Amino acid sequence: MNRQQSRPLALGWAILLPLAVAAGLSLLREWLANTSMALILVLVVVAVAVRSDRPAGVVAAVVAAASFDFFLTAPYYRFTIHSPRDLETAVLLLAVGIVVNELAQWGHRELERASAREGYLAGLITAARMASDGAGSADLISTVGRMITEVLDLDDCRFTTEPSRPDRPRLHPDGTVTWSERPVDVDRDGLPTMDVVELPTRRGDGRFLLTAATRVRRPSLEQRQIAASLAEQIGAPRPLP
Repeated sequence: MNRQQSRPLALGWAILLPLAVAAGLSLLREWLANTSMALILVLVVVAVAVRSDRPAGVVAAVVAAASFDFFLTAPYYRFTIHSPRDLETAVLLLAVGIVVNELAQWGHRELERASAREGYLAGLITAARMASDGAGSADLISTVGRMITEVLDLDDCRFTTEPSRPDRPRLHPDGTVTWSERPVDVDRDGLPTMDVVELPTRRGDGRFLLTAATRVRRPSLEQRQIAASLAEQIGAPRPLP
C-alpha cells in the first residue's frame, strides 16, 4: 500500500486492516488487557495513515474504534459497551487515531514541500550553469521556460521580445505581483487569469509571458521568487560563485 494507490483501494485497506487485526486480537482476549489491544489498533491506524491519505486515515480510526467495541469489549459481537473504562478506551482510541492521522498527513506535506524545494533549487543551479557555460540562448530560454512552467504550474510560458505593456500584470524579482501598479494578493486570489503575466529577464529586450487561465494557481512566495530567479538567468553569462 502506498500514497499513490487509488482512493478505493486505500479506503479498502483502511476498513479491512483494523477489522482483521481486531478479529485476530479477539482470540487473545484472555491474555491481553483491553488497553494493550487498543494500543495495537492505534498502530494499525498509524500504518494506514503513513501509507495513505487523510480520508483513509480517518476511516481507519473510526473502524478501529468500532472494531474494538465489537470484538474486544463485553458484550462481545455487539455495538454496546457496559464498562465505563472500556468506553473511555474506545473514545481515546478514536481520538488518538485521528490525531495521529493528522500528524502523519502534516509530515507528508512537509516532506513533499522539502522535495519540491530541492527540485526547484536543482533547476535553478542547472539554469545558472547553462548560462555560465555559455549555452545557446535558444536552449537556455527553452529550458528556463519549462522550469518556470513547472514551478508555477502554468498553462504556458513563452519568451518574447515584444515591448512590455504597462497594463499587464507583472511578476517582480522579489516574488510580488502587481497589476496596473496595484499589488495582487496571490495567496488569496491566485495569479491573474484574465491576462498573461509578464516576468522580466536580465535581457533588456526580452521577457516571459506566463499564462494561468484554465484554473486559479496560488504558487507560494518562494515558488514565485524561484521563477523570477530562473528568468534572471536569461542574459549575459555570469560565472557561478
